[in-house]
Parts: sequence; structure tokens; C-alpha cells
Amino acid sequence: HGYFLRPGDPHRPVVYQVDNVRDGRGFTTRRVTAIQKGRPIFFCSASFQLREPGFTHQLTMPDVPSPESLIEEGNVKHERFPGHPIEFLHLDHNPTPAAPAGRGLWFRIKGELPSDPALHRHLLSYSSDFNLLTTGLIPHGVEFRDPELRIASLDHALWLHEDTRIDEWLFYSIDSPWAGSARGLARGSIFDRHGRLVASTAQEGLTRYPQA
Repeated sequence: HGYFLRPGDPHRPVVYQVDNVRDGRGFTTRRVTAIQKGRPIFFCSASFQLREPGFTHQLTMPDVPSPESLIEEGNVKHERFPGHPIEFLHLDHNPTPAAPAGRGLWFRIKGELPSDPALHRHLLSYSSDFNLLTTGLIPHGVEFRDPELRIASLDHALWLHEDTRIDEWLFYSIDSPWAGSARGLARGSIFDRHGRLVASTAQEGLTRYPQA
């Protein structure tokens, strides 16, 4: 669970202060504070668990076409930004019709990565931030690039359920159940090609617009 407190400067160094909150038999907890120019700009709480048996159930993945068929048929917005490591396939239809705002997309890291589970977890965590807040703009007809829009993540939560490969296509089902007071809330479910729910996300962000 991460909280964004102040804007960061990518051209300045960041000091990470890690506090050992608890080491238990099954769970370990750390608190991390990112400091820049002497002030905290971000902090998060991270919990780690040893694998153990237990009850199992999961949300069902929406019934959507494969990424290959979407690309072949041209029924998708295929985004591959120069220099950006992630490619996206945005579906034309809404896979979460019951929500006020929803979208579905396939995504992956371009190229082949080493078979290091930790690396794939790190990159999945990074990728999980994309497309959440902008889903809440859909009902209002406002584009992310609108110069009057001020949008920024306030907090981000991620639950990693299963290990997966981020260099293979993953499906992101996102809905925004609420927006108000210049804030928007979005939730996401990330599935692999076999329909396994590998991660869940939630994010609240600033969506300040003078004409709202």
C-alpha cells in the first residue's frame, strides 16, 4: 500500500528509509519512506508471507478475445510507445458493463525477460499503475491529455496472488465505482492467459477539472 505525498524529481537522488516493523513466523512487514530534498515524497507498507495451504477461490476472468486475434482482426487500439517498455491492447468494448466506468486491456513487457520471479513481480507492480485513474474519466468525456485536467495518484494498493510472467500477455479488468470531490477511485483485476487471477489493485487519485 503506497501513498504519494509530494511530486518527485527524477533528476535528483532518492533516499529510501526502511523500517523493520515485524518479523513473524509466517508474515514479515516493512515500512518504506522515500525522501528527497530532506522531505518524504512517498511511503508504503509492504507485507510478505510464506506460502501455505488454505481455502481457494477467485473472480472469473471476463470472456474476451485473445490478444493475437485482436491484433489480427484490427479490433483493438494497440499502443506501443517509443522507448516505453509496456505495450497495451485496449478493447473496444467494456468488459465490466455493470460499473459506472470500466475498461479491459491486454498488456505485457516487450521482449523476453530472465526467469527470475522477483523481477516479474517488480515489473508487474510497476505496470499495475497504468490505466487505473483514467478509467474514471470515461463517463465524463475528458481525455487524459486535456490541458485543464490535473490528475495524479494519491495512493495505490497492490495484492500479488500468484507468480506470473510479465513478458507474456496479461489481461487487466478495471472499473471505477465512484468519483467525487475532485477524486476518483478505481479497482483492477489482473489475469494471466489461463484465467488465473494473479493480482488485484485499487487506486485513488486526484481528478481536478475546473469545468466539473
